[in-house]
Amino acid sequence: MSLIFTERKMPESFHLFGLGAALASVLAGILVLGSPLRAPFSVAAAANKLPPLVADKGKFKIMVNGQAVGKEEFEIAPAGADWTAHAISELQTPQGVTKVNGTLTVHPDGTPVHYDWSTQGLKKASSTIAFSGTGASVELHIEGARPFAQDFTFNTPLVSVLDNNLYHQYELLARLYDREAKGSQTFSVLVPQEMTPGSVTVDSLGKQDAGGKQLEELRVRTEDNEIDLYLDGQKLMRLVAPAANAEIVRDEK
Repeated sequence: MSLIFTERKMPESFHLFGLGAALASVLAGILVLGSPLRAPFSVAAAANKLPPLVADKGKFKIMVNGQAVGKEEFEIAPAGADWTAHAISELQTPQGVTKVNGTLTVHPDGTPVHYDWSTQGLKKASSTIAFSGTGASVELHIEGARPFAQDFTFNTPLVSVLDNNLYHQYELLARLYDREAKGSQTFSVLVPQEMTPGSVTVDSLGKQDAGGKQLEELRVRTEDNEIDLYLDGQKLMRLVAPAANAEIVRDEK
C-alpha cells in the first residue's frame, strides 16, 4: 500500500519559502524523500516490541565542510501519559541567523499526536499539525501571506516526523527500528517545513568503534540520499550526511 496525500494548489509564497531558499537552510537536501519506497515493514508488530522511551536532553553541533554552522538544544521528556520532544536550532547562513523551534507530542509507542514548528530568519513562518489515526491536518502561516491548510493520509498512524534542522527527531526514528527482526525496514515520514510526506528505509550496520566506544550504526535511506546515525543505546550521538558533507555531533561538554 502506498502513501497518499490530498492534492491542493500550494500558495506561491510557500514555494518561495521552501527548504533551500525559504528557510535559508545550509543543510538543504540532507533528507529528500521523493516517492514512497514501499509499505512500512511490520509496523504494528514492531510497535508492540519497542523499548520504552528514554528521557534525553542535550546539544548538537551542526557542522558542514568541517566548519561549525549552528547548534541545536533539545529535550525528550514525559508529559503526562504522552511524551514531548522539543528543540531549538540556530543556523548561520549567508543571509544571517535562522532559528527553528519545534515541539512534537507522541504517544508512548511513538505515534505522533501534535506538532508545532516556527522559524525566524529572512521571514517568519509557523505551522501546527494535528495527527488523528492515519491522517494529519496541517495549518501553515507565513509572514505576509494568507494561511494555508493541507491534509495528508498515510497507510499507518505510526508516522515519523523528521523536520528540517531538528536532528533529535532521528533519535525517535531509530527507536522504531526492530532490532530482533533486523534487515531493511521502511517507515512513513513527514517533513513538516516542506509539507512533504514519504518514506525512509532503515538498516542496521551493527556496532562500530567510535573513539574506543561501541556505537550502533543505523543507515537511513531515501531514493536520493543516505544518512548514518550513531547511537549509544537510544541516544543519538552523531549523524553523518556524506552527500552534504554535513555532520551533527552531540556536544558532551
